[in-house]
Amino acid sequence: MVVDSALEIERRLPSKLEQDYDRVSELKAFDEPKTGVKGLVDAGIRKVPRIFIHEPESFDRKYGRGSSDLVVPVVDLEGMADDPVRRKLIVDQVRSASEEWGFFQVINHGVPEEITQKMIAGAIRFFDQDPEIKKALYTRDATKKVVHNSNFDLYQSKAADWRDNMYCLLAPSPPPYEEIPAACRDIMLDYQKQVTKVGFLLFELLSEALGLKPSHLKDINCAEGLAMLLNYYPVCPEPELTIGTSKHQDDYFLTVLLQDQIVDVPPIPGALVVNIGDLLQLISNDQFKSVEHRALASQPSSRVYGPIKELLSESNPPKFRETTVRDYTYYFNMKGLDSTSAPPHFRI
Repeated sequence: MVVDSALEIERRLPSKLEQDYDRVSELKAFDEPKTGVKGLVDAGIRKVPRIFIHEPESFDRKYGRGSSDLVVPVVDLEGMADDPVRRKLIVDQVRSASEEWGFFQVINHGVPEEITQKMIAGAIRFFDQDPEIKKALYTRDATKKVVHNSNFDLYQSKAADWRDNMYCLLAPSPPPYEEIPAACRDIMLDYQKQVTKVGFLLFELLSEALGLKPSHLKDINCAEGLAMLLNYYPVCPEPELTIGTSKHQDDYFLTVLLQDQIVDVPPIPGALVVNIGDLLQLISNDQFKSVEHRALASQPSSRVYGPIKELLSESNPPKFRETTVRDYTYYFNMKGLDSTSAPPHFRI
């Protein structure tokens, strides 16, 4: 079956004689109706358009969803508030996972399951609503605080991903209440309050894991911004030919992912997946690792970031040059999700 799938993918890819096809025109033909991948599915499409077909090497099935070989670290946050010994154990677990894996799952994080389920339902409600309502938000202007489109890097990537998305900046300067999509507005704001508490706690634990005071990462504004990104993966008629989200590493500092049986991490009921971002790898001077996965997050600021001075020494000199979140994000977006990592661009 694996060989057959690979042959089918190869057969559908353009040959060298076909590589001069007008890809830009096809991209525009997909983008201009402003209905995204869901629009294709709703129209009854039976074949994946050529712009979505990925090369065979993109399909690494070694660790598929639910694979028994993929044992993601799980950190239980329960019982540490009044127990220093318990807190130290949790810090050690966070350190180990951040250094060796670059991501982990947290349970007993304090976000009520009712809120997480309503958040998932709100996301589905947004993408299932009348296309004409969504078209009003569809844009490629990355400066807007509310953005709906399909593939932020549509015109830069080698192959488009089979997904639509909606991005909303929620901190430190959120859009007016009425500009947040009504289909998910209230639950997004409720979920924001809950996940912000989790984020602050995670930054404390990560600070301690680096041997710093608990407030260090928050004090240097790593927790200042918050953006929410909803990814939607419609049913695909030929799933063996395309990908929901290409392999990538998150820019910014930290991603907290609420999954709905989609990403390649075996789900634990009520768990949140925490990803170390590129900028946290940079300021930790490579102690924490940002790894390839299928998620995203966060928000720009004008502060300059480089390896944390308290972590440096003659035996551990800085490995990265300083950069702003804005400049880092600009490079990340220009590069696109091309399976290459962004941090090497900033190495000294």
